Amino acid sequence: MTSRWTPTPLLDAALVAVALIDVWINVGFHEPPVAPVVALVAALALVMRRRRPLLTFLLTIPAAMITDSVVAPVAALYTLSSLSRHRVLLGGCALVYAVTDFLPWPWSTLRTDELAGTRNIVHFGYSLATAAAPVFLGQLVQARRELSLRLTEITAARESERLLTAQSVLAKERAQLAREMHDVVSHQVSLIAVQAGVLQVGSRDEDTRQAAASIRRLSVQTLDELRHMVSVLRASGSRPTELTPQPSLADLQRLVAGSGIEAELKTDLPEDLPPTVQRAVYRTVQEALTNVRKHAPGATATVRLVSKDGVVHATITNTAPTRPPLPLPSAHHGLAGLGQRAELLGGTVTSGPTADGGWELRLQVPVERNR
Repeated sequence: MTSRWTPTPLLDAALVAVALIDVWINVGFHEPPVAPVVALVAALALVMRRRRPLLTFLLTIPAAMITDSVVAPVAALYTLSSLSRHRVLLGGCALVYAVTDFLPWPWSTLRTDELAGTRNIVHFGYSLATAAAPVFLGQLVQARRELSLRLTEITAARESERLLTAQSVLAKERAQLAREMHDVVSHQVSLIAVQAGVLQVGSRDEDTRQAAASIRRLSVQTLDELRHMVSVLRASGSRPTELTPQPSLADLQRLVAGSGIEAELKTDLPEDLPPTVQRAVYRTVQEALTNVRKHAPGATATVRLVSKDGVVHATITNTAPTRPPLPLPSAHHGLAGLGQRAELLGGTVTSGPTADGGWELRLQVPVERNR
C-alpha cells in the first residue's frame, strides 16, 4: 500500500487546510469537549495519509462518529482506496464509515424502533453512497496509474524491439556488403594481381617490370586486407551459413515457378553475361513478381529477357488484378533499390501502368561495361 509517485507537499498542506476549515465550520463549541479534539486529530492525520493510509483512516473514524466533519474521513478513505488492492478491506472500511456516520452519538440515544423509518433508511443510503464514492474514485485512480505504467512499459518494449530490428537490418546489410565485396571487389583485385604478375614476367623493360611488381604487391596486400574485412563483416553481420551464393540467370526458372502467381518466362539471353548483370536481372524479376503478388492479386505475369546491341532488356508485365489487394505493409524501397543497382551498372529502371490496367517494369543494362 505504498505510493509509486512522489507526494506533493503543497497538495497535502492544502488538503489539511481544507479539513481544518471543515472542522471550524461543522464542529461547534457547544458539543462535547472531545469533539474538537478528535476532529483536529483527524485533520492533522492527513499529513501521513500516503505513508500510513490505513492508520490515517482509523484516526478519522472517531471524528466521523462524534462530529459532522466529513473532509478528513472521506480523504483518508479515498487515499486508502487509491493505494490498496485489498477489496475486502476497502469494503469493510467503507461500511464502518457509513455506519459510524449514520448512527447518532452517543449511541445511548439510539431508539431501535426508529431504525426502520423511511427517513433513517434514506439517511443510511446517503451514508453508504458517501462512503462508496471515494472508494470507487480511488480504485479508478489506481487503475489509471497502473495503466499508465503498463503503457510506459509497452513503449519501452517497443523501443527495444525497434532497436533490435535496426540491429538485425544492420547485420543483414553487413552480410550483403560482405557478399558483394567477396563476389565483386575481391574477384577484380585478384585479376589485377594476376595480370600484374604476367606483365612482370613477360615484360623486357625494367621500369615496367618494377611497376608491375609494385602493382602486384599492392594488389596482394589489398586482397589480404579485403579478405580480413570480409571476415569481420561476416562475423558481425550474420553466421557464415547465411551467406548463400548469389543468384544467377540459371535460378530464374525456379524463381518464376515458385513465385506463387501464374507467370511465364521468355528468355533469349546468352549464358556468359557478367555476374553483376545476371544479379541485376534476377533481382529485378524477383522484385517485380513480389509486387504483382502483393498489389495485383489474381493477375498473370510475363517475363521477357532479350539482349540487343550489347544491352540486356528485362521486361516484366502483369495484367490487371482480379481481386482487391490486401493492405500489406511496404516501405516502398524496392524500386528505389533496383534503380540504384541499375545506375551503378550504367543502366536504367522504369515502370508504369499499361493500357489494360496492368503494370510494366523495364530494366536496361549494358553488358560490355560490366565485364
